Amino acid sequence: MTLNEYNKSVDEYSDGIYRFILKNIRDDEKAKDIVQDTYMKLWDKVEDVSAEKVKAYLFTTAYHTMIDYIRKDKRLVGLEQADFSQYHTKESFFDTREIIDKAVSFLPEIQRTVILLRDYEGYSYNDIAEVTGLNESQVKVYIYRARVFLKEFLKSADLVI
Repeated sequence: MTLNEYNKSVDEYSDGIYRFILKNIRDDEKAKDIVQDTYMKLWDKVEDVSAEKVKAYLFTTAYHTMIDYIRKDKRLVGLEQADFSQYHTKESFFDTREIIDKAVSFLPEIQRTVILLRDYEGYSYNDIAEVTGLNESQVKVYIYRARVFLKEFLKSADLVI
C-alpha cells in the first residue's frame, strides 16, 4: 500500500469506522481513540495490507480494538447476566431515529455489532463473520435475534409517539 492509498483510506473509511464504534460504545472520545489506534495499526502494517483489502482490515482492527477497550474498562456483560427489565421505558421520543438508536443501545454487544455492520454499514454476512471472528451461521443467528428484539422493542406500547 502506498502513502496515497493510505491517505485515501483515511478519507474514505474513517467516518464509517467512527460511526460504527460510536454506535457500539456510545463514548465520543473513546471512539476517536479507537479510530486513531486503528489507523496507527494500519500504518505499522502498511506494507502488508493491500489497497483492495484495506476496508476489511480497518473494520476488523477497529472491532478488535474496541473489544480490547471494552474489556479494559470491564464493561463486557454476558447475555445471561444482562438485566432485561431495563428495556422498557417510559421516555417520550419525537424522532424515529432517536427511537431506533435507543433500541439498538439495549442490544447485547455482539448483537449490536453485527446489526450495525449489516444494516448501518451494509456489510455482507461473510464480511461480518470475517470482521467479528464468528462463522456465518452465528452472524445470521445474532442478526435474527437482534432484529426480533428490535421489533418487539419498537412495538412496545410505552413508545407510542
